[in-house]
Amino acid sequence: MDYHSQIEINENSPQFSNRSSSALSVQPRASGGHSLREVSFSERGGPTSVRHGSRGAESEGFSASYKEIRDDDARLIYINDPEKTNDKFEFAGNSIRTGKYSALTFLPRNLFEQFHRVAYIYFLVIAILNQLPQLAVFGRGASIMPLAFVLLVTAVKDAYEDYRRHRSDKIENKRLAWVLVDESFQLVRWKDIRVGEIIRVCVDETLPCDMVLLSTSDSTGVAYVQTTNLDGESNLKTRYAKQETQMKNLENERISGLIKCEKPNRNIYGFQANMEIDGKHISLGPSNIILRGCELKNTEWTIGVAVFAGRETKAMLNNSGAPSKRSRLETSMNREIIFLSIFLCALCAIVSVLHGIWLRHHKGELDLMQFYRKKDYSEAEEDDYNYYGWGMEVFFVFLMSVIVFQIMIPISLYISMELVRVGQAFFMIRDNMMYDEASSSRFQCRALNINEDLGQIKYVFSDKTGTLTENKMEFQCASIGGIDYSSGNGSVEDSQTGNLGRGGEQVLRPKMKVKVDPELLNTSKRKHTNEGRHVHDFFLALAACNTIVPLTIETPDPAVKLIDYQGESPDEQALVYAAAAYGFMLVERTSGHIVIDVQGERQRFNVLGLHEFDSDRKRMSVILGCPDKAIKVFVKGADTSMFSVIDRSQNLNVLKATETHIQTYSSKGLRTLVIGVRDLSSLEFEQWQSSYEVASTALMGRASLLRKVANNVEHHLAILGSSAIEDKLQQGVPEAIESLRTAGIKVWVLTGDKQETAISIGYSSKLLTSMMTQIVINNNSHESCRKSLIEALLVSNKLADAPSGGSENSSHQLGLIIDGTSLVYILDSELEEQLFELASKCDVVLCCRVAPLQKAGIVALIKSRTDNMTLAIGDGANDVSMIQMADVGIGISGQEGRQAVMASDFAMGQFRFLVPLLLVHGHWNYNRMSYMILYNFYRNAVFVLLLFWYVLFTSYTLTTAITDWSSVLYSVLYTSVPTIIVGVLDKDLSRTSLLKHPQLYGAGQRQESYNGKLFWVTMLDMLWQSVAVFFVPLLAYWGSNVDGSSLGDLWTLGVVVMVNIHLAMDVTRWYWITHAAIWGSIIATFLCVIAIDMLPFLPGYWAFFHIVKTELFWVCLLLITIGALLPRFAVKVFVQYFGHNDIQIARETEKFGNSRRYSQTQIEMHQIFDLPQR
Repeated sequence: MDYHSQIEINENSPQFSNRSSSALSVQPRASGGHSLREVSFSERGGPTSVRHGSRGAESEGFSASYKEIRDDDARLIYINDPEKTNDKFEFAGNSIRTGKYSALTFLPRNLFEQFHRVAYIYFLVIAILNQLPQLAVFGRGASIMPLAFVLLVTAVKDAYEDYRRHRSDKIENKRLAWVLVDESFQLVRWKDIRVGEIIRVCVDETLPCDMVLLSTSDSTGVAYVQTTNLDGESNLKTRYAKQETQMKNLENERISGLIKCEKPNRNIYGFQANMEIDGKHISLGPSNIILRGCELKNTEWTIGVAVFAGRETKAMLNNSGAPSKRSRLETSMNREIIFLSIFLCALCAIVSVLHGIWLRHHKGELDLMQFYRKKDYSEAEEDDYNYYGWGMEVFFVFLMSVIVFQIMIPISLYISMELVRVGQAFFMIRDNMMYDEASSSRFQCRALNINEDLGQIKYVFSDKTGTLTENKMEFQCASIGGIDYSSGNGSVEDSQTGNLGRGGEQVLRPKMKVKVDPELLNTSKRKHTNEGRHVHDFFLALAACNTIVPLTIETPDPAVKLIDYQGESPDEQALVYAAAAYGFMLVERTSGHIVIDVQGERQRFNVLGLHEFDSDRKRMSVILGCPDKAIKVFVKGADTSMFSVIDRSQNLNVLKATETHIQTYSSKGLRTLVIGVRDLSSLEFEQWQSSYEVASTALMGRASLLRKVANNVEHHLAILGSSAIEDKLQQGVPEAIESLRTAGIKVWVLTGDKQETAISIGYSSKLLTSMMTQIVINNNSHESCRKSLIEALLVSNKLADAPSGGSENSSHQLGLIIDGTSLVYILDSELEEQLFELASKCDVVLCCRVAPLQKAGIVALIKSRTDNMTLAIGDGANDVSMIQMADVGIGISGQEGRQAVMASDFAMGQFRFLVPLLLVHGHWNYNRMSYMILYNFYRNAVFVLLLFWYVLFTSYTLTTAITDWSSVLYSVLYTSVPTIIVGVLDKDLSRTSLLKHPQLYGAGQRQESYNGKLFWVTMLDMLWQSVAVFFVPLLAYWGSNVDGSSLGDLWTLGVVVMVNIHLAMDVTRWYWITHAAIWGSIIATFLCVIAIDMLPFLPGYWAFFHIVKTELFWVCLLLITIGALLPRFAVKVFVQYFGHNDIQIARETEKFGNSRRYSQTQIEMHQIFDLPQR
């Protein structure tokens, strides 16, 4: 069989799950123009399940509104009686507080939070030990200074951030709102509003609390709100007041009643309540409540009763932010800190043991020895003086050694890392390559502690709609009455025909233009033909079956107005615009009726009932009272849910034709919806109405009862047709995915779309290729999933063992395509291990029809079984759990609100920005931070070894030649600034090389810049350098009259010069500020040493001036630098010339332009951006 044929392995029998073995047939078939091999494991029929496995992934709080509430869990609000409401239940006031601290709690709480870092506790213990007279080595103030400085800087930062929060809270709490007090509305501060009070909000004002609507300025009780402050969505939403309260004049007529609702929860899209008023029980839902932070639009005023206030509002409950994440590099660093701690204890043990031996050998000399002076002869009775016995002396020396060698653990490293991350974030934010002109938004860095993780990503989990695609829907074609209107021949953009409505003498025109099919447009005007009636009902359903709000917009031409359709769903907007383009223009919507301009004739339809879309039914329906007194129910939904409620006894040919057309549309990557209709008799409508009233007023089981009522009316539908909407790929997505895969990153797409649509997008985005073997798993039972996984593993093993054929792409590429139903039975079961094994062998994994928690479950599957870094990217609320589960979460500022952005670590405008973010900034950040950590370990360890060598030559007494202040300033001032500057600015490779050759990103995945081997090599280099910096001056001045303090200054200057030149040797890109930092630090050290030695009350007064006069001083500085760094320089030269790696070759290419040599080792990638010249 030809390699490019498509192989499908199907289970022949629909009762596959009941058979002991599966019968498999192998047959070639076409693939919509794509040449590939597909291995499909599918099962048709069988029960479905609502269980979604997602180990380790939970959606805390978001499902609360969908749970049934019991009477004892209900919240009781007495309308217009806040005293009775709050006296009994003590609900929260409306004052908010987002600040963490108060004046009294700031110091203890901030210190408690800071000391969560174990290193801080270590330095605190060291500082306390140094305060004891027996252990005092440094000055007491000097020993506290490093820790105090770090704590102070962090505390000032936290205090400033909290001050800003308190200031914002104060402004918010002092805002004014109109509250009904003594039968009139009076201005009251927001913080003084109580649950149960009646509030009036005027147009363009912000809601002060969560309130249930009682009445609005619109006679039908409709209000329009904008939820930008809540979820980022700018489209207007409709909210309704119940007619029982809408008709009341609340200022002249006292209102009283009882609202029984759910307790406060985080779900901003759900609300369950009942209202008792005038002896009636009225149901309340999400459309009857307006949340704090929303703005009232296009409505003069609205009046409501406060049900949730202050910290209990849904906005405040959702104000918890994203979970805290720790960098993988920082976690790995703890291992090296443990090694350094062990090394520190070993040094201290050596010193204490040798000191004990020395005391034994000099036991008889201790009585009069100047340092010890064991006997005190000042009194008549001799006594021991400052000597505590051999054992305690050894113990004290051990503790004193810990104090002297304390900087082995670099406390400055933590604050340096924070500063470097801030600098890196600044340059990421200012990067014009990640600036989205369409939304005028820059890259956002919402989590500063995981910048370096961007350079180690191995798996990218991406949503499709709005992430890979634009989420700007365009109506493309339709199948109506079994006829496919997708030829596109002669299609023109709408003009003056078919899409105009008239309001008096004014012409109404849709704001958005839609391409129309001339044949379909002509058919829509033939009302009396069978095809015309189908088209009429089809577009009537598109115009009516939605929650779109039509708004009129003035134009420069007073005779023409534009209609702008606002709605929560881009799909609904596209369908309503399409209906308007074909002459079915929605011009008015209220809570009780809609007005549609049908081919120039305005018709009013009474909205008798509406069942909104939910994830269980996957469809929505509207019951309309038509002008001809007929009652019709229009239903639209996903094909998987609609075909089960279509009456197959009628128009079977139309149904089959529609199914074929849907398959064709899906293969083109179009999103499809099926439209159906049914006439209701008066009896059926009355039965539905009574059932709906019972279900909607129930507190127990309301959601399930409403679904049951909807299912009772959504059946035996006559199929009208199917719509097809295109969601175009974002710019640069194919090239971005290709670059990411070349960089060794596995890209998985997790989408809720149907399989055919997902596969089509997979090809257009270059996720799937014609040379790739596809393994498709579609099953409806646990047993069939198990068998499919076994079969798929066999296929993958056979392909892995098959001969490659010698071509460049000969290694057989595998793509796994699996649906959400199969994942129901696989996740959180023993089959997870088999799925992981199969997915690990695949180059691409595409999961379709997956629920939000299943997305998180897939991420958890990889995180729990590998050490590889994961990244999740999405744009909607359904991506939040996946974003929070991954090591790095990225939110797209798209059309679906800001929930994903609010839960993410980073946010950006386009998927293609992943390429510069990971391949450029991720690579730079990882290399910079890795080097900075190793350099800090080296820098501090070499100073400790310098002190250690000195102790060995001073009878192990822990005296130091280096002054206390120089020891403190070494990490804080002498050597810290260059580290930070290099950590922010240095670039081992240019942006051009990193984008041109994505394979260079693999260095971070392989942890080439930070690993155990590099750490121990660095420590060996440190050991040699410490020997050089100590023994060169010691031998040079051996036998001279230069005192210890003078030598201490030479050692201080020598080690500072050495470590700074060590850093300079590793700098790749020099800037003026790099020069200033490195050479300026050396100059600053000279000045500080001079200043310290000029203070007469400090030890070593004028010592520097004694030694600097000798020529030997400058010779020693030169010999220290050359002797310490020459071996390192030799090793660097040897490695660069004989131990090539990708980074070194690329750097050489940049420097010398050796492109021929580089092209032999790397594969050039297609450029995504116009690369800047550097």
